Amino acid sequence: MLNRELFSYRLKQLRTEKKLSMQALAQAVGLKNKGSIGQFETSLNIPSADTLVALADYFDVSLDYLVGRSDNPDRK
Repeated sequence: MLNRELFSYRLKQLRTEKKLSMQALAQAVGLKNKGSIGQFETSLNIPSADTLVALADYFDVSLDYLVGRSDNPDRK
């Protein structure tokens, strides 16, 4: 189960740590516009399973970490 607030927080934290714009991240994971990233970061919308996997892959963190099921970002 996705913890919406924690997912939003972690996504924004990961993006800002890498100094990425919303547009750059959207393009990197195959989204059409930055609005989707903004909606994810403010808990207005949740990504599809494919987008969640793409985000976890892009940031090289575990999917469980990204969605708030684990506090360990390392992939197993």
